[in-house]
Amino acid sequence: MAGENHAKDPGRIEGKVALISGAASGIGRATAERFAREGAKLALTDIEPEKGAELAASLVGKGYDAFYMNLDVVSPEEWKAVTDAIVARWGRLDILLNSAGIGRAKALLDTNLDFWRQTISINLDGTFLGTQAAVRVMKENGGGSIINISSVLGFVGMPNISAYAASKGGVRLFTKAAALECAELGFNVRVNSVHPGYIETPMVMRRFDKIEESARETEQRRLEQSHPLGRLGRPEEIASMVLFLASDESGFVTGTEFIVDGGYTAR
Repeated sequence: MAGENHAKDPGRIEGKVALISGAASGIGRATAERFAREGAKLALTDIEPEKGAELAASLVGKGYDAFYMNLDVVSPEEWKAVTDAIVARWGRLDILLNSAGIGRAKALLDTNLDFWRQTISINLDGTFLGTQAAVRVMKENGGGSIINISSVLGFVGMPNISAYAASKGGVRLFTKAAALECAELGFNVRVNSVHPGYIETPMVMRRFDKIEESARETEQRRLEQSHPLGRLGRPEEIASMVLFLASDESGFVTGTEFIVDGGYTAR
């Protein structure tokens, strides 16, 4: 029709500045791509420079505002370097997704202290350091939203995964404590956790590489059937939940866990 306005509707996080750890693959990558389409400016971080730089270049090539930096999530100095770079470029930080993590199985009696400490360090210490670095910036610029990726194994146990479950359970309760503190201090920083079931990410799918080819299909089907919906989740489905928590639509939500698991924990 003549005079009809065909201007693009603003995205759900239009103009917001987002930092994503573990952005090179899996949930982090899917979220980065979704955030870009929804109007965010993106700082992408990981320890895989080729994949991370490729993602940033792809997004910039599509007209989005993004850059990549290497980030070892257990280094306070590297977190500061990244947040300093974000403030220098955009003047603020509105969203943090703590997505970087490690997942490995080992029997309790075979778990040595180094294995335990590495798992806790990356999954829990990294989340703590990222949250701390983001809050320092966000509280000076009107607040923000922090989303921590935990797991269904932050709710329920499973054999041979004690270190991972401990780290993800820690993320769940750390999130609540940080959320309460930020709220009570008037920082206007919301902190929530997302708990995926088994998702089709490189970290999950690598488990099948160690299985005899003849048994892979059976094991994958068993894993799928552990979710009442009868399949694994997709990274994009987790990104949709993260987007809700990053946006102003969740403005009255903090200190809460969001389970996205196809019914895994309902049994």
